[in-house]
Amino acid sequence: MVTFGVLGPLTAGSARLGGPKQRAVLARLLVARRRVVPVRTLVDDLWEDPPDGAVGTVQTFVGALRKALEPDRPPRTPSTLLVTEGAGYALLATDVDAWRFEEVLGGDLSVLDGALALWRGPAYAEFADFHWARAEIDRLEELRLVAVERRAAAALALGRSAEVVADLRAHLAGHPWREKAWSLLALALYREGRQGDALGAVREARHALVENLGVDPGEELRALESDILAQAPRLLLSPESSLVGRAAELALLDSAVPAAGLGFALVTGEAGVGKTALATAFTELLAGRGWRTVWARCQEDAPVAWPWQQVVEALGEELVAADRFQLRLSILSTVESAAPVLVVLDDLHQADQETLAVLAAFTGRVLSGRVLIVATSRSAVPSEALARAEPVRVQLGGLDAEAVAALVGPRDARVIHQRTGGNPFYVKELGRLVASGGDLGSVPVGVRDVLRHRLAGLPPEARTVLHQASVLGRAVEVDLLAALAGHDVLDALDLAIEAGFVVEVAPGHARFTHQLVRDTLYEDVSLTRRARWHAAVAEALPPGDVQLLAHHHALAGTRSPEAVRALAEAAAGNRAPREAVRLWRAALAAAGSERLDLLTGLVRALAVSGDLEGARERRSAALRLAEGPAEVAEVIGSFDVPGIWTTNDDPAHSAELVAAAERVLPAFPGPTTTRARLLAMIAMEDRGTGARLGEAREAEATARALGDPELLAFALNARFMHTFHRTGLAPDRAAIGRELLEVASGRLVTHEVLGHLVLVQACCALADFGTADQHAAAADELAQRHDLPLVGLFTDWYAALKLAAAGKKAEADSAYRAAADRVRGTGMWGMERGLLPLALLSLHGSSTVDLTDDWGPHLDWVRPLALPHDEAVQAARALPDGPADLLTEVRACLLAMAATRLRDDELAERAHALLLPAKDELVAGTGLFTFGPVKDYLRG
Repeated sequence: MVTFGVLGPLTAGSARLGGPKQRAVLARLLVARRRVVPVRTLVDDLWEDPPDGAVGTVQTFVGALRKALEPDRPPRTPSTLLVTEGAGYALLATDVDAWRFEEVLGGDLSVLDGALALWRGPAYAEFADFHWARAEIDRLEELRLVAVERRAAAALALGRSAEVVADLRAHLAGHPWREKAWSLLALALYREGRQGDALGAVREARHALVENLGVDPGEELRALESDILAQAPRLLLSPESSLVGRAAELALLDSAVPAAGLGFALVTGEAGVGKTALATAFTELLAGRGWRTVWARCQEDAPVAWPWQQVVEALGEELVAADRFQLRLSILSTVESAAPVLVVLDDLHQADQETLAVLAAFTGRVLSGRVLIVATSRSAVPSEALARAEPVRVQLGGLDAEAVAALVGPRDARVIHQRTGGNPFYVKELGRLVASGGDLGSVPVGVRDVLRHRLAGLPPEARTVLHQASVLGRAVEVDLLAALAGHDVLDALDLAIEAGFVVEVAPGHARFTHQLVRDTLYEDVSLTRRARWHAAVAEALPPGDVQLLAHHHALAGTRSPEAVRALAEAAAGNRAPREAVRLWRAALAAAGSERLDLLTGLVRALAVSGDLEGARERRSAALRLAEGPAEVAEVIGSFDVPGIWTTNDDPAHSAELVAAAERVLPAFPGPTTTRARLLAMIAMEDRGTGARLGEAREAEATARALGDPELLAFALNARFMHTFHRTGLAPDRAAIGRELLEVASGRLVTHEVLGHLVLVQACCALADFGTADQHAAAADELAQRHDLPLVGLFTDWYAALKLAAAGKKAEADSAYRAAADRVRGTGMWGMERGLLPLALLSLHGSSTVDLTDDWGPHLDWVRPLALPHDEAVQAARALPDGPADLLTEVRACLLAMAATRLRDDELAERAHALLLPAKDELVAGTGLFTFGPVKDYLRG
């Protein structure tokens, strides 16, 4: 089945379409929507003054289209897609992006997002001058504008007003007469607390409508302006519509609605979990069904039965009773007479005994009308009568990750969910903090204030134990906490559990209910006391968990041989590079001096974590400390961080390492691990030369003989760096990538990532983007799981390359610029200069070359494309062969482009000779950008 695209440049699956007239035939048939278009109509639609033989030309176009659309159709068999019907043709398409777009216009937010994502540019853009396309273009554009506004309305219904404001501003900039969009913008601004801006939007709308259409705003916009001025409650988001992730709980409450008599539901959960929000949404639901609804809140130190007094007054009656028995009868009678009625008792955990007694009285009476009582409480209600009533129990936990993403957006949703446990109050506060530029790892002021207020209700002894527990982390081992406190802590923990700060997960093991609770307690402990408590925990820890021991030594700032040993062991075994950097630095601090073994560990962790410049600095420092061949070899050989880019980031540093390695190499004559590592490192550091293949091969042979997979992975990487001495070697590099995956998979993460990235590059050169996609996704997944930030730099560039290869120039341009921005400041100097201009040249062609751009080391190869003719010839003929690196094919293509521009046979022959071995490849082996097929640059 062929997928046709008309929402942007015309596409037909992977078919290569012909010239403008042939494409117009296809577009005209698509506009007809499977209906027959007579040949004469096609002729009239394609030419204002049809030439002789126009009918035959159309038939030729149709024949070419059939071949392109159904390349596997056997000869002389009729087409089943572009069919002949009478004196015309019909295109029996079933999958057209515009048709799919129209089908889902009534969907929800995610559906509308998908629909709008189908648009790659204006519909039928290249046919805008044809009269037969104009009406369809206008119709689809109108539907797109409607979809934008429906999406804004759907986002508003989910409480995402800030996002809607930004989207509608952009929408209205190009379409200022869209009255519906102005209404949505004003409403979104109002819900953001910007009443003045909302009224300003209405004024802008009035001016735009008068200027563009000569009409005044319609009734909807005028009514909205009045409501904004009156601050009408209807403008606010209804609780039910803003209630995210509670559909099941809302349905459970709905099941408590009685067919007759009394219904009772109890909603329980910790503070901030959304009990009141759920009850509010349910109130809206029943009010819509004609129920009367009243609210009362239980308060500490309130008069006896105060909530029921609120209920009676809300029902328009006055509570007068001589004794408790008469009081209860009066309340029951008043509520019953208002049926059907919903009574919400909020915060029942604060209720006095008489309030609970009245509630119990309801459960012991047969009511004549329908009454539903919904109570919210942080804890179970100690009432036997209520328990016997078997209320519908709704236990609210935290929101799931998807609901958190709906509240705060997808960007930081995973971390916010992890830190808050899904508690809606905490989620919203942390989301606001991040949105305002705050640190995702800190505690929002509002959350801190609420927690401190709740903590103040605990006895001082219990608060101290909780502060000590916070030093242990979110998970608390009770025996370890008792050792730190110096006394039994069970009574304090019981109080903390009852107050909802801690939960017991197993005998002897507790956990803070949320990371934010733990962090608030921890931040309230002074730095000095924290350090002493961490040191005490390190002393009390049993042997075995070196990571935990190192954690406490680091935070205590301990200086001792035991601390150094624990920190170094933990750093060496830690798979999170940035955490390993922290532990190596703590080990150096605990040692009180620069030690060679600690420095070499830090160097590797710095490189893997993305701090390449820092890694090079500390590596030079370690090399200066090394004494004798063995120590020098240890420093050089311990740094086996993979490399994918063949341009040297720091030639001076590499020259220093190569010289040191060559100096000590004679001390290791046999086929040993040490010698192999030195040889592989020489080949890695002297990359881009093609001159060290012998060293790489010797290292590889030794690794195979020794059966050392780690050494073999490093040696394969070294050989990869020397497979660029000529073009056409992508298959060789693909083989290296596959073996790297085989050797490293599941045990050598960084080299496993390298294998995937090598295969991304090789598959790009071999035009196998499907396989390249798989390897890019696998690299990204490993990088995310193991915190490898530099991997995303390469996959970002690859994503831009894919956009360029798909002909999406504007999107590719933006993606290339964003990818280049990410490289800056990483210390990858070999990638920082010149790659972005090369990428834009590949995208837009040589006519856009500006020699004042920062072309870096590539300037000499670009100059012949822009200099005056004679200067360009001289510059092109003076070009050397260039380094043996990933840009070998690119430079040869630039030479071919210069030869074409200058009509210079000598240059063309030279470029032809360079590119001929890669004749079946794409100029895309960098994995960053593509200049298209190599064959396009070959002579003849």
